[in-house]
Amino acid sequence: MVATRLEVYFSEAQKHIELIDESLEVLEAPIKNYDDLTQLQRFALNALIFRFSKLQDLIGSKIFRNYLDFSGLNLSDMSFFDILKEIEKESIVDIDSWDELRELRNKIAHDYPQELDEMLESINLFIKRSHELIVISKKLEKKFHAIKNARAKNH
Repeated sequence: MVATRLEVYFSEAQKHIELIDESLEVLEAPIKNYDDLTQLQRFALNALIFRFSKLQDLIGSKIFRNYLDFSGLNLSDMSFFDILKEIEKESIVDIDSWDELRELRNKIAHDYPQELDEMLESINLFIKRSHELIVISKKLEKKFHAIKNARAKNH
């Protein structure tokens, strides 16, 4: 049951990743002036922010917990920080990096689009660091399949 849920979550994550990649292909960092962006680039930036947020929420709220459950860890009474510590132990994510990505996403999601020129530095950093979230997702999926394959061989 947990394995099936994870398969669905990783499939959803892949859709977000594909759209993040498509958005990044359209955007040319560094962006020096928001007003110079084409309409397509503006749409791509909005799509990037949206899909990044969706992927980060999916990983943080569903995949981390289900992955640890699938790997055999007892999750009862574990806070999100405890879950992050377990994920960090497996060299999937660095807690500080996860927090930085979350803060960057929140900054852009809450301040964007009101003060665009002031947000350019954050937007450029966001574009630059978007691949980190994809790497986290791929590491989780790879480790999940490794556990699943090892169990299949043992049965």
